[in-house]
Amino acid sequence: MAHEHAVCMMLVDGAAGARDEKVLRRYAPRLEKLARRDDHRLCLAIAHRGWGVAHRLAGENAEAGERLSKARELFQALEARWQVGRTLYEMAELDLARSDSAAAFGHFGLALAAFEALGAAPDAERMKRALADIS
Repeated sequence: MAHEHAVCMMLVDGAAGARDEKVLRRYAPRLEKLARRDDHRLCLAIAHRGWGVAHRLAGENAEAGERLSKARELFQALEARWQVGRTLYEMAELDLARSDSAAAFGHFGLALAAFEALGAAPDAERMKRALADIS
């Protein structure tokens, strides 16, 4: 049987990708609570990123930036490079929501470098398309 952490983590991650604010606001608090209780830093980082996406979708850009920065810091400390790349992508999306294309270009570029270093070709291609859209 799957642990509640894993189920909540999948729900939050899936909802972030689907841009489903309602699901994010339902499960991100639960994931965060479980992660803090059990000192599970990977789950905590995913909860922060989920919150960041939820806040961005609601137009709460300051809160989104805080959560995404926390997620990035945790993923970097865990040396979870693919997760760092995914978080940089979300930071770039936030930059676009703030109408800051220069910052978005920088975050997409960092995400591209992270994905290329890992050989994550589909993710790298998505970053290349995002960069081309800004140029």
